[in-house]
Amino acid sequence: MTSPLLPTYARADVSFERGEGPWLFGRDGERYLDFGAGIAVNALGHAHPHLVKALTDQASKLWHTSNLFQIPEGERLARRLVDNTFADVVFFSNSGAEANEAAIKMARKYHSATGHPERFRIITFEGAFHGRTLATIAAGGQAKYLEGFGPKVEGFDQVPFGDLEALKAAIGPETAALMIEPIQGEGGVRVVPNAFIRALRDLADEHGLLLIFDEIQTGVGRTGKLFAYEWTGITPDIMTVAKGIGGGFPLGACLATAEASQGMTLGTHGTTFGGNPLAMAVGNAVLDVVLEPGFLQRVEQMGLLMKQRLAELMDRHPSVIAEVRGQGLMMGVRTQVPNTQFITAARKEKLILIGAGDNVARILPPLIISEGDIAEAMNRLDAACAAIEAELAGVARQGAAE
Repeated sequence: MTSPLLPTYARADVSFERGEGPWLFGRDGERYLDFGAGIAVNALGHAHPHLVKALTDQASKLWHTSNLFQIPEGERLARRLVDNTFADVVFFSNSGAEANEAAIKMARKYHSATGHPERFRIITFEGAFHGRTLATIAAGGQAKYLEGFGPKVEGFDQVPFGDLEALKAAIGPETAALMIEPIQGEGGVRVVPNAFIRALRDLADEHGLLLIFDEIQTGVGRTGKLFAYEWTGITPDIMTVAKGIGGGFPLGACLATAEASQGMTLGTHGTTFGGNPLAMAVGNAVLDVVLEPGFLQRVEQMGLLMKQRLAELMDRHPSVIAEVRGQGLMMGVRTQVPNTQFITAARKEKLILIGAGDNVARILPPLIISEGDIAEAMNRLDAACAAIEAELAGVARQGAAE
């Protein structure tokens, strides 16, 4: 029977009925180690007791009232985000794409409000991914996402990843902002060097531009800091957050300084569901855990351990793994074989990974993983690599025989 779902996903032939910590339990009766975390979403794993309690407690009281009324838990979550970042204000949305839409509008509105409405263009970087709306696919600039959707939304200029001279050349009188992911996720777990990030801050200051960080995938502890910008020594003017902040519940946020947000006045932006009581309860519960003393330090330690183990794996299987990339628990391996082959081999070993650009497999475990979980994942990856090597040897023998 043909599925009634719109066929926009090539879904793997497996489904899950429950999860516990870093484990997923399939309807096929198998147990899978989840090192994809729903594409960096399930920051605290599956069915975390504190998140379950927060959601069920709130669900028994109030789900939705709209932003026409005060939402105290939203005020609390916004205050906690402000107190732990560079930001002065927060706008809550339902997703990362919506958070990026808010950031784009905010950057344009800032210049309009300060007397320069001609400054609306935003410079982004090749390989970027900022969402699937018409504006955010234009911001990302990737042809495969733009094709067939009519004229590209005006106002976005891409420059090569890491090319400072190209960036300088692209800045013009209509430029409003620079927008970047500290680590490109969909683009292949490509880490932006701190020196380049600091150069962006200098250029933004020099030209009166806003600096936007898309931390949808890197944020909420993923790199070992609450947000990845903390590694760089500078702060952005606007930052977008989603994925991990909801721990699996749909939640996004756009954070900004008072200066950058000054154009976003009464009625300039809105959302029906953003900041609803259910999302706010879960977001606060996520921060309860992530902001516990020692939690982020442990993420950093587990990230270093995983990077070491992946490097050892690469040494043992150079015909399969070409490069190890990333920071904290946002890691990727660029493979010698098609990354889909690598991911499929891992799934056969009951290990979940996520694909990315540049022939990379992303390794994005929940932030609550243990040393034992990492050891188990590496054993399964070792077996996956061995299976691929056996396939390659078989193909080589067949070729020689022919």
